[in-house]
Amino acid sequence: MEAFTTLRSLLVPVDRPNVDTDAILPKQFMKSIRRTGFGANLFDEWRYFDRGEPGKEASLREPNPDFPLNQPRYAGAQILLARENFGCGSSREHAVWALRDFGIRALIAPSFADIFHGNCLKNGLLPIVLPAQDVDALFADVSRGPGFGATVDLQRQVVLPDGRDEMVFSIDPARKKRLMEGLDDIAITLQRADRIRDFESRRRQTEPWLF
Repeated sequence: MEAFTTLRSLLVPVDRPNVDTDAILPKQFMKSIRRTGFGANLFDEWRYFDRGEPGKEASLREPNPDFPLNQPRYAGAQILLARENFGCGSSREHAVWALRDFGIRALIAPSFADIFHGNCLKNGLLPIVLPAQDVDALFADVSRGPGFGATVDLQRQVVLPDGRDEMVFSIDPARKKRLMEGLDDIAITLQRADRIRDFESRRRQTEPWLF
């Protein structure tokens, strides 16, 4: 998993509350567990006028020019600005994979669905909870014109928007450590590889019939 320390990026807004995981990645694309290849279908029903299907070439489809992710002013943005209860609905981890595959590294919203929030942290995506008034201010700043960005400093736990005072956010210390060191569940387990091998060796001697 890619480590997260600091990030400087444009903000791309998705100005809708209660965005569920089926909107983030529609169910017809959940046919792989490879964690890659989902970015082309992120927010598929909002980004395109036609219905997307697995294997359908995105470059041949008709994009919706009004959707922010299709607008040149937000090209390359890695911070997504959202409204309350982002990531609600089903627990599909594929929604987080689609965001990461598209290039999103951090999310800012007043609140996130609990399971989605946990899935983000397990996949190197930083979900930042800020007060609603701060999020309102960021949406207003983004709407004024192209080029509005911010720096996220995970060590200090602050967002530094262009032209504004820093905004402080909270994060569980253990999860912060995992993100900063780039450790997913497998990597954390492998840190104890020697102890696992010792256990297996002892068990092979005491219970050989299992092997």
